[in-house]
Amino acid sequence: MPVYLGMKAPEFTVNTTKGPLVFSSLKGKWVLLFSHPADFTPVCTTEFLAFTERYEDFKKLGVELIGLSVDSIYSHIAWMRDIKEHYGVEIPFPVIADIDKEVAKAYNLFDEKSGVTVRGVFIIDPNQGVRWMIYYPAETGRNMDEILRVVKALQFNWDKKLATPAIWKPGEAGIAGAPLTLEDSFQRDKEGSERWYLKRVKA
Repeated sequence: MPVYLGMKAPEFTVNTTKGPLVFSSLKGKWVLLFSHPADFTPVCTTEFLAFTERYEDFKKLGVELIGLSVDSIYSHIAWMRDIKEHYGVEIPFPVIADIDKEVAKAYNLFDEKSGVTVRGVFIIDPNQGVRWMIYYPAETGRNMDEILRVVKALQFNWDKKLATPAIWKPGEAGIAGAPLTLEDSFQRDKEGSERWYLKRVKA
């Protein structure tokens, strides 16, 4: 079944570089599941370095990072050892060895034509609902600042029940839902809202 926003994220039990992992054990936490095409590849290496550099920023937001590809656990280990040896960086998050492609296919992350996982990102909320997903071309590395911004926007919505405008950043006003009645729309005018259908709320 295709994965779509708002659905319950597919369950999985897997082997990772940090040991066995049961996805349901992470209920109550925000999860960022990201796939990379292959170990020992240039763009993926820069991304793993970037995710590690911003790892503490994700942790401060209560986000669990989980990597994924269809490479073997031995390939993951060898790649991480190489990164540690040449860059002095230890990868702190688990990486799934999805050699059976079960997780990749469940999350629509497997490219049948190339035989590898695509460069995808899923943000999953504490109720294990899919809140955000994006796919990058194989040639384009991910932007950690934007991913962190989206996490913060989703958490703002989760906590405050407000939407976020374009280019929103933490500390800025959110947006209230559109009025549901004509009377509500006139009330917005009385409140001095920017427009009757656009009300910014400082939270």
